[in-house]
Amino acid sequence: MDGLVLVDKPAGKTSHDLTLATRRTLGIRKAGHAGTLDPFATGLLLVLVGRARRAQRFLMALPKQYVVVARLGATSTTGDPEGEIAQTGRIPDLDAPLPVGRLLQRPPIWSAVRVQGRRAYERARAGEEFEIAEREVTVHRFELLWRESERAGFLVECSAGTYVRTLIAELGDAYCEELRRTRIGPFSVEDADPQRVLALDQALAFLPRLEVDAQDARRAAHGQSIAADAEGDQVLLVDAEGPVAIAEPRPGGLLKPVVGFRG
Repeated sequence: MDGLVLVDKPAGKTSHDLTLATRRTLGIRKAGHAGTLDPFATGLLLVLVGRARRAQRFLMALPKQYVVVARLGATSTTGDPEGEIAQTGRIPDLDAPLPVGRLLQRPPIWSAVRVQGRRAYERARAGEEFEIAEREVTVHRFELLWRESERAGFLVECSAGTYVRTLIAELGDAYCEELRRTRIGPFSVEDADPQRVLALDQALAFLPRLEVDAQDARRAAHGQSIAADAEGDQVLLVDAEGPVAIAEPRPGGLLKPVVGFRG
Protein backbone atom coordinates (compact mmCIF):
# COMPACT_ATOMS: atom_id res chain seq x y z
CA MET A 1 0.00 0.00 0.00
CA ASP A 2 1.63 3.24 -1.19
CA GLY A 3 0.12 6.70 -1.10
CA LEU A 4 -1.20 9.58 0.92
CA VAL A 5 -3.89 9.84 3.61
CA LEU A 6 -5.50 13.22 4.32
CA VAL A 7 -6.27 13.46 8.04
CA ASP A 8 -8.12 16.22 9.91
CA LYS A 9 -6.20 16.49 13.18
CA PRO A 10 -8.21 17.45 16.27
CA ALA A 11 -6.86 19.67 19.05
CA GLY A 12 -5.01 17.91 21.85
CA LYS A 13 -3.44 15.23 19.65
CA THR A 14 0.10 15.25 18.29
CA SER A 15 0.96 14.63 14.65
CA HIS A 16 2.66 11.42 15.80
CA ASP A 17 -0.59 10.31 17.51
CA LEU A 18 -2.50 10.69 14.25
CA THR A 19 0.18 8.86 12.27
CA LEU A 20 -0.03 5.89 14.67
CA ALA A 21 -3.83 5.96 14.50
CA THR A 22 -3.68 5.86 10.70
CA ARG A 23 -1.34 2.88 10.82
CA ARG A 24 -3.79 1.01 13.04
CA THR A 25 -6.81 1.95 10.91
CA LEU A 26 -5.16 0.76 7.70
CA GLY A 27 -3.38 -2.21 9.28
CA ILE A 28 0.07 -1.16 8.05
CA ARG A 29 3.46 -1.18 9.76
CA LYS A 30 5.14 1.93 8.38
CA ALA A 31 3.88 5.48 7.91
CA GLY A 32 5.17 9.01 8.35
CA HIS A 33 3.83 12.52 8.00
CA ALA A 34 4.74 15.66 6.08
CA GLY A 35 4.64 18.69 8.35
CA THR A 36 4.08 18.76 12.09
CA LEU A 37 1.07 20.49 13.63
CA ASP A 38 1.34 21.66 17.24
CA PRO A 39 -0.93 19.79 19.69
CA PHE A 40 -3.26 22.80 20.12
CA ALA A 41 -3.64 23.19 16.33
CA THR A 42 -6.15 21.41 14.13
CA GLY A 43 -6.50 20.69 10.45
CA LEU A 44 -4.83 18.97 7.56
CA LEU A 45 -2.08 16.44 8.18
CA LEU A 46 -0.55 14.47 5.31
CA VAL A 47 0.19 10.90 6.40
CA LEU A 48 2.58 9.08 4.06
CA VAL A 49 2.14 5.39 3.51
CA GLY A 50 4.66 2.96 2.03
CA ARG A 51 6.84 4.33 -0.75
CA ALA A 52 5.17 7.76 -0.49
CA ARG A 53 7.43 8.30 2.54
CA ARG A 54 10.32 8.64 0.10
CA ALA A 55 8.75 11.85 -1.25
CA GLN A 56 8.39 13.43 2.21
CA ARG A 57 10.65 16.43 1.57
CA PHE A 58 8.77 17.40 -1.60
CA LEU A 59 5.40 17.24 0.16
CA MET A 60 6.77 19.19 3.14
CA ALA A 61 7.93 21.95 0.77
CA LEU A 62 4.39 22.68 -0.46
CA PRO A 63 2.81 26.02 0.54
CA LYS A 64 0.30 26.07 3.39
CA GLN A 65 -2.97 27.84 4.22
CA TYR A 66 -4.18 28.54 7.76
CA VAL A 67 -7.17 30.10 9.45
CA VAL A 68 -6.15 31.74 12.73
CA VAL A 69 -7.98 33.13 15.73
CA ALA A 70 -5.75 35.56 17.63
CA ARG A 71 -6.22 36.70 21.22
CA LEU A 72 -5.50 40.43 21.42
CA GLY A 73 -4.21 42.41 24.39
CA ALA A 74 -2.28 39.46 25.81
CA THR A 75 1.00 37.63 25.26
CA SER A 76 2.05 33.99 25.56
CA THR A 77 5.54 32.64 26.21
CA THR A 78 4.94 30.00 23.52
CA GLY A 79 2.75 32.05 21.18
CA ASP A 80 -0.22 29.76 21.82
CA PRO A 81 -2.66 28.85 24.63
CA GLU A 82 -0.21 26.36 26.16
CA GLY A 83 2.26 29.01 27.35
CA GLU A 84 2.24 31.41 30.26
CA ILE A 85 -0.36 34.07 29.45
CA ALA A 86 0.05 37.73 30.46
CA GLN A 87 -2.89 40.10 30.04
CA THR A 88 -1.65 43.53 28.94
CA GLY A 89 -4.76 45.21 27.57
CA ARG A 90 -2.73 46.69 24.72
CA ILE A 91 -4.58 45.96 21.47
CA PRO A 92 -2.48 45.82 18.28
CA ASP A 93 -3.33 48.23 15.49
CA LEU A 94 -5.04 45.97 12.97
CA ASP A 95 -5.65 48.87 10.59
CA ALA A 96 -1.96 48.90 9.76
CA PRO A 97 -0.83 46.88 6.69
CA LEU A 98 -0.17 43.22 7.49
CA PRO A 99 3.28 41.93 6.47
CA VAL A 100 3.42 39.97 3.19
CA GLY A 101 6.16 38.99 0.77
CA ARG A 102 9.61 37.75 1.70
CA LEU A 103 10.23 38.10 5.42
CA LEU A 104 13.01 37.23 7.83
CA GLN A 105 11.56 35.20 10.65
CA ARG A 106 13.07 33.67 13.77
CA PRO A 107 11.32 30.42 14.73
CA PRO A 108 10.08 30.34 18.34
CA ILE A 109 12.18 28.49 20.91
CA TRP A 110 9.12 26.32 21.56
CA SER A 111 9.28 24.77 18.09
CA ALA A 112 10.43 21.52 16.49
CA VAL A 113 13.37 23.19 14.71
CA ARG A 114 16.62 21.35 15.40
CA VAL A 115 19.38 23.30 17.12
CA GLN A 116 22.69 21.45 17.19
CA GLY A 117 20.94 18.13 16.74
CA ARG A 118 18.16 18.61 19.31
CA ARG A 119 14.63 19.98 19.04
CA ALA A 120 14.35 23.57 20.18
CA TYR A 121 11.45 22.75 22.52
CA GLU A 122 13.57 20.06 24.23
CA ARG A 123 16.28 22.64 24.96
CA ALA A 124 13.66 25.14 26.15
CA ARG A 125 12.13 22.58 28.52
CA ALA A 126 15.59 21.89 29.94
CA GLY A 127 16.05 25.59 30.68
CA GLU A 128 18.93 26.00 28.24
CA GLU A 129 19.76 29.37 26.73
CA PHE A 130 20.17 29.29 22.97
CA GLU A 131 19.37 31.25 19.84
CA ILE A 132 17.72 30.14 16.61
CA ALA A 133 18.95 31.76 13.43
CA GLU A 134 16.57 33.83 11.34
CA ARG A 135 15.45 32.40 8.03
CA GLU A 136 13.62 33.71 5.00
CA VAL A 137 9.97 32.78 4.53
CA THR A 138 7.32 34.00 2.12
CA VAL A 139 3.87 35.14 3.17
CA HIS A 140 1.66 35.16 0.08
CA ARG A 141 -1.50 36.33 1.84
CA PHE A 142 -2.21 37.72 5.33
CA GLU A 143 -5.79 38.90 5.55
CA LEU A 144 -7.95 40.11 8.43
CA LEU A 145 -11.25 38.21 8.28
CA TRP A 146 -13.06 39.65 11.31
CA ARG A 147 -12.38 41.29 14.64
CA GLU A 148 -13.97 41.78 18.03
CA SER A 149 -12.76 43.67 21.10
CA GLU A 150 -10.11 41.10 22.13
CA ARG A 151 -10.12 38.57 19.30
CA ALA A 152 -9.53 38.59 15.54
CA GLY A 153 -9.57 36.08 12.71
CA PHE A 154 -6.98 35.89 9.94
CA LEU A 155 -6.31 33.92 6.77
CA VAL A 156 -2.63 33.15 6.12
CA GLU A 157 -1.12 31.62 2.98
CA CYS A 158 2.61 31.05 3.28
CA SER A 159 5.64 29.05 2.29
CA ALA A 160 6.76 25.94 4.10
CA GLY A 161 8.66 26.72 7.28
CA THR A 162 6.62 29.82 8.18
CA TYR A 163 5.58 30.06 11.83
CA VAL A 164 2.11 31.57 12.06
CA ARG A 165 2.56 31.93 15.83
CA THR A 166 5.43 34.30 15.13
CA LEU A 167 3.43 36.28 12.55
CA ILE A 168 0.68 36.85 15.13
CA ALA A 169 3.07 37.64 18.00
CA GLU A 170 4.85 40.24 15.87
CA LEU A 171 1.60 42.17 15.46
CA GLY A 172 2.05 43.33 19.06
CA ASP A 173 0.45 41.97 22.21
CA ALA A 174 -1.27 38.96 20.64
CA TYR A 175 -1.01 35.19 20.42
CA CYS A 176 -2.59 32.30 18.49
CA GLU A 177 -5.64 31.12 20.35
CA GLU A 178 -6.74 28.77 17.55
CA LEU A 179 -4.81 27.59 14.51
CA ARG A 180 -6.29 25.45 11.73
CA ARG A 181 -4.40 24.28 8.64
CA THR A 182 -6.87 24.20 5.77
CA ARG A 183 -4.65 23.46 2.75
CA ILE A 184 -1.26 22.01 1.84
CA GLY A 185 -0.48 22.64 -1.82
CA PRO A 186 -3.39 21.13 -3.79
CA PHE A 187 -4.72 19.15 -0.81
CA SER A 188 -7.68 20.44 1.22
CA VAL A 189 -8.84 19.52 4.71
CA GLU A 190 -12.35 19.28 3.25
CA ASP A 191 -11.22 16.09 1.48
CA ALA A 192 -9.84 14.48 4.64
CA ASP A 193 -10.72 10.82 5.11
CA PRO A 194 -8.53 8.70 7.43
CA GLN A 195 -9.64 5.49 5.70
CA ARG A 196 -8.87 6.54 2.12
CA VAL A 197 -5.42 6.24 0.57
CA LEU A 198 -4.66 8.44 -2.42
CA ALA A 199 -2.58 6.43 -4.87
CA LEU A 200 1.04 7.42 -5.32
CA ASP A 201 0.45 9.06 -8.71
CA GLN A 202 -2.40 11.14 -7.20
CA ALA A 203 -0.25 12.09 -4.23
CA LEU A 204 2.46 13.38 -6.56
CA ALA A 205 0.17 15.01 -9.12
CA PHE A 206 1.48 18.45 -8.10
CA LEU A 207 4.76 17.63 -9.88
CA PRO A 208 5.21 17.99 -13.66
CA ARG A 209 4.98 14.56 -15.31
CA LEU A 210 7.17 13.04 -17.97
CA GLU A 211 6.26 9.76 -19.68
CA VAL A 212 9.30 7.53 -20.27
CA ASP A 213 9.72 4.35 -22.26
CA ALA A 214 10.63 0.99 -20.77
CA GLN A 215 14.39 1.45 -21.28
CA ASP A 216 14.52 4.86 -19.60
CA ALA A 217 12.24 3.59 -16.84
CA ARG A 218 14.71 0.80 -16.05
CA ARG A 219 17.63 3.24 -16.04
CA ALA A 220 15.80 5.72 -13.81
CA ALA A 221 14.71 2.96 -11.44
CA HIS A 222 18.40 2.17 -10.90
CA GLY A 223 19.25 5.83 -10.27
CA GLN A 224 20.86 6.44 -13.66
CA SER A 225 20.41 9.73 -15.52
CA ILE A 226 18.32 9.79 -18.67
CA ALA A 227 18.45 12.16 -21.63
CA ALA A 228 15.37 14.36 -21.46
CA ASP A 229 14.32 17.96 -20.93
CA ALA A 230 11.89 19.12 -18.27
CA GLU A 231 10.65 22.39 -16.84
CA GLY A 232 10.93 23.19 -13.14
CA ASP A 233 13.18 21.94 -10.35
CA GLN A 234 11.70 18.44 -10.23
CA VAL A 235 9.74 16.16 -12.54
CA LEU A 236 7.88 12.91 -11.92
CA LEU A 237 8.98 10.16 -14.28
CA VAL A 238 6.16 7.72 -15.05
CA ASP A 239 5.64 4.71 -17.28
CA ALA A 240 2.69 2.42 -17.95
CA GLU A 241 2.97 0.97 -14.42
CA GLY A 242 2.96 4.35 -12.65
CA PRO A 243 5.57 6.54 -10.92
CA VAL A 244 9.18 5.52 -11.46
CA ALA A 245 11.17 8.31 -9.83
CA ILE A 246 11.39 12.01 -9.05
CA ALA A 247 14.21 13.51 -11.10
CA GLU A 248 16.01 16.85 -11.23
CA PRO A 249 17.57 18.55 -14.28
CA ARG A 250 21.32 18.30 -14.76
CA PRO A 251 23.59 20.02 -17.29
CA GLY A 252 23.69 18.54 -20.75
CA GLY A 253 19.97 17.84 -21.07
CA LEU A 254 19.91 15.10 -18.45
CA LEU A 255 17.46 14.20 -15.70
CA LYS A 256 18.94 12.65 -12.57
CA PRO A 257 16.62 10.54 -10.36
CA VAL A 258 16.82 11.66 -6.73
CA VAL A 259 13.98 9.53 -5.31
CA GLY A 260 12.98 6.15 -6.72
CA PHE A 261 9.71 4.24 -6.30
CA ARG A 262 10.66 0.86 -7.74
CA GLY A 263 12.08 -1.81 -5.50
